[in-house]
Amino acid sequence: MLGYAMCGSFCNLKAAINQLRILSQSGEDILPIMSQNAYDTDTKFGNAKDFIDEVETICGKKIIKEIREAEPIGPQIYLDCLCIAPCTGNTLAKLSHGICDTSVTMAAKAHLRNERPLVLALASNDVLSLNAPSLAIMLQRKNVYIVPIGQDDAVKKPRSAVCRFELIGETIKEARQGKQIQPILWCDGFCY
Repeated sequence: MLGYAMCGSFCNLKAAINQLRILSQSGEDILPIMSQNAYDTDTKFGNAKDFIDEVETICGKKIIKEIREAEPIGPQIYLDCLCIAPCTGNTLAKLSHGICDTSVTMAAKAHLRNERPLVLALASNDVLSLNAPSLAIMLQRKNVYIVPIGQDDAVKKPRSAVCRFELIGETIKEARQGKQIQPILWCDGFCY
């Protein structure tokens, strides 16, 4: 079973849910997980209830949204892979420092205990600044794989980076074989 966790990068939830749908249509059995912020917060990008309904319909399962619901992942609920999409800079920092205070970080901690792949689909305005040390730490961790990332607006947001959501499925496939998809860094425009 694939775990698919979503954090509060609200502008990227639709892209993450689109990939969730593609994974489900390809035959994946998916356990949905959402951080409390992603589960509860209405934003200009959409209403939480609409996202919840869509995710639960795609997966055919209730969303795990509380720490106590995520805790059995690992000892009782065995996932062959866990993908966090979108993975915010906040969640990245928590994972890199062993902080476990949300349903998503608990799921990741419990899952990694079984030495199975964790795939991070990053989306943060601070990946290339405040979150860079956390990314460096996670790149060195065993069983952690990164969906390729790139700057989403190098002029207006020079420290921001977002994963290529369309590569989530391929990254999961490679991670299940113990391989990091390459290249990790991509560029859509002019490159030096």
